[in-house]
Amino acid sequence: MRESFYGWYMKCQSDTQTLAVIPAVHLSREKAACSIQIISDKHIETVTFAVEEFGKDKENLSIGKNRFGPRGMVLSMQTAEVCVEGKLKFGMLSTLKYNIMGPFSIVPFMECRHNVWSMYHLVCGSVKVNGDSYDFKKALGYWEGDSGRSFPKKYAWTQCFFANGSLMLSVAEIPIMRCSFTGIIGVVLWQGREFRFATYLGAKVVENTQGRIRIIQGKMELEVRILEFSGQPLMAPDRGKMVRTIQESVSCRAFYRFRVDEKTIFAFETERASFEYEYP
Repeated sequence: MRESFYGWYMKCQSDTQTLAVIPAVHLSREKAACSIQIISDKHIETVTFAVEEFGKDKENLSIGKNRFGPRGMVLSMQTAEVCVEGKLKFGMLSTLKYNIMGPFSIVPFMECRHNVWSMYHLVCGSVKVNGDSYDFKKALGYWEGDSGRSFPKKYAWTQCFFANGSLMLSVAEIPIMRCSFTGIIGVVLWQGREFRFATYLGAKVVENTQGRIRIIQGKMELEVRILEFSGQPLMAPDRGKMVRTIQESVSCRAFYRFRVDEKTIFAFETERASFEYEYP
C-alpha cells in the first residue's frame, strides 16, 4: 500500500467565533483510515472512520454521513466522546488565477502538495460541538488542501482575513532527493487584486526567527509576526500515518504588514489570525 494522505482545511470565522474542519484520508503500510478533526478556541476533537467510509468525486468529499464541497458542509458525528451536528452553506468562492504551487505542481516525488480552493467566501449556518453552538451569519470562509506523504519537518503557515481581503503564507523546508530548499507560497488578496509570493517567482525569506517571518519578492514585501500564540495539539501526517503532533491556533494575536515599492499598503494587528509555527 502506498504511503499517502489527502485532506482539506475548511475554516469559518465570524467576529466572535472560529471553527476549522479537516476531513482527511491517510494510508500507510500498516493501516488505512480516514478522519475528521474539529478545531476551535475551545475544542480539538478527532473522529476516526474506516477507510471504506471515504468518498470523493470531482468537487466533493464525504466521510460517513459528513459532506464537504464548494457549496458548504454537513456534519454528523456521534461517538462516546464527541457529538457534532450542523450545516454550513458557502457563498461564491474566491479562487486563485492558477495553482498556488505553480510549476512545482507537476514536479514528481514532492513530499507535500498544497492547493488553495478559496481565499474568501461567505459562510452561513450553525454547528454544535459537544453542546457548544457555533453560529455563522455572513461570516467568512477559507478553504485549502494538502496531499502527499508527510507534512514538512520544518514549516510555518498562517491565514488571516482583514478589511477588503484575505491572506495566506506558507514557508517550509522542502526535501528533494537528498537535497532541500526553502519553499514559499503565499497570496495577498486585497481589494479584488491577487498578489502572489512564491519561490518560483523569486520570493526569498530574509527573516524567520521566533515567530517573525519577512518575505521579499521584487518590489513586494510581506511581514507576518506572532504576538501571542495559544496553540492546541493537532494530528498531522508522517508517511501516511496520523502520528505527528503539531501546534495550531485557529485564532491568535498577530501582526501583518504588506508593502509595495516601499509604500505600506496595509499594516494591522489582529486577534483573529490562524497560525502554525513548526520551527525550533
